[in-house]
Amino acid sequence: MALDITVASYGGDDAKLLTAEVQAEYGRRYGGDGDISPIEPAQFDAPDGRFVIGYLDGEPAASGGWRRGGPRGTTDAEIKRMYVRPQFARQGHARAVLAELERSAREAGITRLVLETGLAQPEAIALYTSSGYEAIEPFGFYAAYDDSAHYGKIL
Repeated sequence: MALDITVASYGGDDAKLLTAEVQAEYGRRYGGDGDISPIEPAQFDAPDGRFVIGYLDGEPAASGGWRRGGPRGTTDAEIKRMYVRPQFARQGHARAVLAELERSAREAGITRLVLETGLAQPEAIALYTSSGYEAIEPFGFYAAYDDSAHYGKIL
C-alpha cells in the first residue's frame, strides 16, 4: 500500500502524536526527555519550512519536516522529526518522506539539506548515507555532542 504524504501543521494533533512517539524513542535510546533542541512549530510553515505526515489507510504512519537555516544560512534547511512508527517500519516509508522533503525544499529554493542524528540510530544513518547524504562539520545545538553525527546533501 502506498503512503499518502500530506502537508501538515507541526502543531496539529497527528504531528503531536508522532512527535511524542519519536521523543519517547529518543529518550529510550539516549536517556532523558528526547531531543531538547529548540523548535517552534511556525518554523515548519511555508515558505520557511514544511512538515509532512504519511498516512496508511487514514492512520498516521510517518513524519518529517524541514526548516530553513543551517551552517550556510537561508540556502540550507535542516531536516527534523523524521519518524516511522514501528508497526510501519522497513516498508520504504522513511525513504518516501525523505524524497518529499527533498522535492519540496528544492522547490522552495533550498540548495542543501542538513541534519543531525545520533549514533544510537544506525537505521537513520543508513537511510541518509544511502540517499546521498555525506558527513559535514558539526553544526547547531548538538555540534559539541560526541554521540551526534551531522550530514548534508546538495539538492
